[in-house]
Amino acid sequence: MSQYVGMQSIVYDKPPYITEVASVVGKKEGDGPIGHLFDKISDDDKFGKDNWDEAESEMQRQTLEVLLNKAAMTPAQIRYIYAGDLLGQLIATSYGVMDYNIPLFGLYGACSTFGEAMALGSMAVAAGYANHIVAMASSHFCSAEKQFRFPLEYGNQRPLSATWTVTGCGAAVISAEPSIIEKRDIAKRKVHIKGITTGKIVDYGVKDSMNMGAAMAPAACNVISQNFKDLSIDESYYDLIITGDLGEVGKEIVIDLVKKEGYDISRVYSDCGIRIYDEVIQDTHSGGSGCGCSAVTFCAQIYKKIMDGKLNRVLFVPTGALLSPISFNEGRSVPGIAHGIIIEAEN
Repeated sequence: MSQYVGMQSIVYDKPPYITEVASVVGKKEGDGPIGHLFDKISDDDKFGKDNWDEAESEMQRQTLEVLLNKAAMTPAQIRYIYAGDLLGQLIATSYGVMDYNIPLFGLYGACSTFGEAMALGSMAVAAGYANHIVAMASSHFCSAEKQFRFPLEYGNQRPLSATWTVTGCGAAVISAEPSIIEKRDIAKRKVHIKGITTGKIVDYGVKDSMNMGAAMAPAACNVISQNFKDLSIDESYYDLIITGDLGEVGKEIVIDLVKKEGYDISRVYSDCGIRIYDEVIQDTHSGGSGCGCSAVTFCAQIYKKIMDGKLNRVLFVPTGALLSPISFNEGRSVPGIAHGIIIEAEN
């Protein structure tokens, strides 16, 4: 039986399981509305290191350590790591996971990287190429601002459409079978990745690097509406459809664009960038962004809600803006991409 359906989707014959998750964040994220759900919060955004790049690597190292401890696994049991970040040549990931000596697929999908990692990792597990993989992504406010926008010392004014890059790292173990812990506890819910919808690059000509929500929203619309078409479903199939980091601006655009495709997702739709910060108290303008935004929000909050029985079917859609410092300085537009992960609790 073929596992690929429609134009962009795969539905697995034997869906892989998400057997454990972990999240490590900075102080600002820990002070937010879901701060109590994170596994580890650092009061020092340099994580004891000398610079921001080293800090992000240390954050990845700590996240992988927490994840393996929670899963009661050793590095030798992990076949592959699928991971990435926002920095040039993925240096946060390279130095962050190096000492674990696990085979690595380094990924760059901008802020959609966690979705890309989950998609590719679940494909490998479902195809029998691995029993256990780790999907992971991180971002750091200071390292991202330094690379993509202005030096922090510049103190530039941020427009209301701007988002705040999350200092955080999220990671998940994706396995062919439920974990040993889950097998012992038959009452514990089992969560699997039923399938994926791979996104296309979509470019509506947005050139404002301070309005990532507008740049990424069309790509999110493409994935969400194509998921419905490929699976012959509509928005009522899901308890929650949640994008990665579109913020308040992008969220409204997605609702409008998807409505033009014939679907009204407003009742089941949310965005990780809106959930991670308090809009009034923390003054992050449009919300959160970065690879770490969707990764830590999923691992800390969404996965827990599925495990607690509050959600049964989720379409998780991390979103990314495919710009670089060079493309932005050359005045080019900001293409967007998104990847859909169909996550369901096993009945």
